[in-house]
Amino acid sequence: GLVHGRMKSAEKQAVMSAFKQGELHLLVATTVIEVGVDVPNSSLMIIENPERLGLAQLHQLRGRVGRGAVASHCVLLYKSPLSKTAQKRLQVLRDSNDGFVIAQKDLEIRGPGELLGTRQTGNAEFKVADLLRDQAMIPEVQRIARHIHERYPQQAQALIERWMPETERYSNA
Repeated sequence: GLVHGRMKSAEKQAVMSAFKQGELHLLVATTVIEVGVDVPNSSLMIIENPERLGLAQLHQLRGRVGRGAVASHCVLLYKSPLSKTAQKRLQVLRDSNDGFVIAQKDLEIRGPGELLGTRQTGNAEFKVADLLRDQAMIPEVQRIARHIHERYPQQAQALIERWMPETERYSNA
């Protein structure tokens, strides 16, 4: 069977139903099958060019097999050489099946991007903090900042002006 995003919903449903019922033994699909597909007898998935997909998407795709009692495998086919970043990303999938671990590693590799901007990847250009390195300290820093702001508002404002010109305020702290 074949499933892709340009098919009408009813066509996709018919093919998926036939696959789930065992009438089809092979399904070739685009990433349209990323979520919402539960076929327990699926035992092999081959993903071509996995370096083009995000870690979360690869994790979701991989999760489409291995839902039944039969041993399953997910094979990632790529052409060498891979970039260092692609190698790191695929290694994360080899090392873990835990979605939270994969998400954390993805954040470390891609960077958080801009909190208030349009860039979704890359390292945030904070002057003081590093979101990944300092994440455990953020609640305590917030508590201290509130305390300083409430008890010493003039000094707090002076610190803000010293560290952040008005044009950069609040998006790059």
